Amino acid sequence: MKKELKVLIIEDHPMILQSYKDVLLTIPNYKFSLSTAANCSEAIRLMNKSKFESPIDLFLIDIQIDPSEDGKITSGEDLALYARKEFPESKIIILTAIDNTERLKSIIKNTPHNALMIKTDIVPKTLFKAFGSVMNSKQYYSKKIQTLKVRSLKNEDLLDEVDKRILFHLSKGVKTKDLVNFIDLKLSMIEKRKSVIKQIFNVIGSDAELLKEAEKRGFI
Repeated sequence: MKKELKVLIIEDHPMILQSYKDVLLTIPNYKFSLSTAANCSEAIRLMNKSKFESPIDLFLIDIQIDPSEDGKITSGEDLALYARKEFPESKIIILTAIDNTERLKSIIKNTPHNALMIKTDIVPKTLFKAFGSVMNSKQYYSKKIQTLKVRSLKNEDLLDEVDKRILFHLSKGVKTKDLVNFIDLKLSMIEKRKSVIKQIFNVIGSDAELLKEAEKRGFI
């Protein structure tokens, strides 16, 4: 008898989404119930609905996804954190076009995942292999991630989720004094964090320079 799995694929490119679905449906011994979301709002809605129905067993999450309408969930990283909180037994495969070393360090350190794959590494064979690994409770990294890990990916602490939310809202034009409306911290703590981020990025100048460097490093 085939094992039934409920899967949520969070991806905003239709052709890529279809390729993931096609691969999953070729995997033997499993029967898949597939749902899809093209942005954070859709993903949260489907997750919340599943809490009262059958739980989601597997998530495929694109990191660079449009934020929720309320601005509280800003990326696939936030979605992975929410998924792990609400569905602690689920498996999470992170799929991203990001290949910036520092951003990947941050994802590995701060984002729940059972597998992490760079999209340029993904072909049916590698996605099939990643699925097999995570369903057997083993971690999987695609080829480029493995190469980066050899370079001590996990040895540096960079930005946490709050830091990334600060950068996100600044990039959307929110003034520092107004960040308290989006982030549950006092203004003094937000300013301190922003100062530390500038130190990490070796930025001395304005917020515009900070955002330019953050974009260069793949954080926004």
